[in-house]
Order: sequence, then C-alpha cells, then structure tokens
Amino acid sequence: MGLANTPCCLGTSRHPVTSYVLFRLAQLVVVLVVVSFLTFGLVHLLPGNPTTAILGPGASAHARLALEHQLGLNKPMPVAYLDWLLHAAQGNLGQSYITHQSVASAIRQALPVDIELLVISQVMALAIAIPLALAVARRPGGLFDQSASTVSFAMLAVPAFVAAVILQQVLAVHLGAFPATGWVGLTSSPLQNLRDAFLPSLTIAVGSIAAYMRLLRADLVSTLQQEYITMARSKGLSTSRIMLRHAFRPSTFSLMTVAGLSIGAVISGAFVVEYLFALPGMGEQAITAIYQRDYLLLQGDVLVFTSLFVVANFAVDLAYTFIDPRVRLGR
Repeated sequence: MGLANTPCCLGTSRHPVTSYVLFRLAQLVVVLVVVSFLTFGLVHLLPGNPTTAILGPGASAHARLALEHQLGLNKPMPVAYLDWLLHAAQGNLGQSYITHQSVASAIRQALPVDIELLVISQVMALAIAIPLALAVARRPGGLFDQSASTVSFAMLAVPAFVAAVILQQVLAVHLGAFPATGWVGLTSSPLQNLRDAFLPSLTIAVGSIAAYMRLLRADLVSTLQQEYITMARSKGLSTSRIMLRHAFRPSTFSLMTVAGLSIGAVISGAFVVEYLFALPGMGEQAITAIYQRDYLLLQGDVLVFTSLFVVANFAVDLAYTFIDPRVRLGR
C-alpha cells in the first residue's frame, strides 16, 4: 500500500513552490477583479442621480448627459463595468471634474509620497521593534520586559492624530529638529525630503512598533522553550548566537503575517497623517476629493489603495516560502 501511494506523493511535490505561487497568483487576480467591481460601484451607489451628486443641482442638461456618457450610466451596469475595466487596464481612470486633470496623472503625482511613507514607516517599525523584542525576550518577566510591555501598550492606545500632534509639538515646534508641515520631492532634495518624511513616517510607525515588538517577543519566548534551543545551549553556544541563528527566524512567521495585514491600517493612518502634515499624497488627495465631491478622483484613489493592500499581502504570502520550510515542502 505504501509503494502504491509513492508515485502520487512524488507527483504532487515536484514543484511545491511553483504550485503555491500560481495558486496565490490566481487568487490575487480574482480579488483584484472583485475590488475593481466594488470600486466601480461607488458612483452607482450614490443616492439619487449620481450626476446631481457630482455636478450639483445647478448643472445644465448637456453637462449631465456628457457625464452620464462618460460614467456609462446610460448602459447596463455589467456593460459599463467592462468598458471601465478595459480603460482602467490601459491607465485611463477618467478626468477630475474639479481640476480637469486626468485621474491617472493626479495619482501618479501623489502615489510616490504614499509609497515613501509606507516604506520608511515600516522600516522604522521593524528596525526598532526587532532589537527590542530580542532584548526583552532574553529575560521574560524582568524589569526591562515589563517596562517595554507597558510602553508598547500605551503606544497601541494612542491614535495616529494624537501621536502626530505630540510629535509636531515636541520635535518640530519646541526642538525645531524637523519641519512640522511641507514636502520636498526626493529628486529635488534627498536630504530635505528625508527630513520632511521623518515625522509623518514616525507617526505612522508608532502603532506598528508596539504591535511588532509584542508579537515577536511572545513568539521568541515560545521558541526559546523548544528542545532544539536547549540542545544549542548544551553545546555552549552564546545567547546572542542562539537568538539570532536559531530562535529569530522561526519566530518571524507571525510577524510577517501581521506586517502584511497591518498595511491596511498603515494606509488608513496615512490619510490622517498626510492631512495633518500637509503632504501632497493620495490620502490628502482622497480627503479633498470627498469634500469637493470629486467622485472620479476618489474612485481612482480607492482602487489604487485597495490594490496596494492586496498586492502587499500577496508579497507576504510569497515571503512565507523563504521563511517557513513547510511552505516550500507543500505541507
């Protein structure tokens, strides 16, 4: 019976990584299609006549007809969605009715700000959380561990807008170390760009630092109780070598999962942070679009934000194949 089952087992484990990637890629495509459909439905879900909500009650009949034609409101929704999807795939997301700028062009101008904030904030969070977790996990229950847990709990309780105000007052107003508002592009002045990005990125990273540190600390404490760690200690290996070479890697699986899922919270925090720090990113752009009833621009922002979230989680799934051998073995 065992020999009869052997060819089947071999056939299913020839290329486990490739099969896993293709399966997750197919899921990614399905999710992106669903996200695009829901995003397209934003305009159609507006109460009453969408043209009235966008143009206002004083718009002329000609303007209403032109908007209905552009939005596909004169077509059945499935047909209009397919037309919109084909144009969106080519980079055509419509035109803003406030600035008369193409939505794709407006997003291209604002998106680099968001990407830079997301990258810097997550690098900050990991660079601070990982050493702290490694330090406190050495002596769980000690004074340093209890102090770090208390501070991290307080950081989790602080909303992004409160952290932004505190950091602005302390580091910008009183100390003058960083600008309170404003933004200079990375290509214009890299040094000034990093100074402008520091406070907003730190504001976004506050909650992530606390969450990552607490999660990694708990996983490290659990890993250090495993038998292979005891064997490593019996061989006379130093504590630092055990932490970095034997305990850290298997303890990062949950950290990667939470880091991927927290992208959504980071993006939502970027909305508030960009508005408070007057940054020309998509968060500030989306808030302005809401106030001005610029629904086509808002539609494009939502589509890009949700797509970033989905793609980021797909990247985390791919990272599992390098962190956890069980994924590579197809288990």
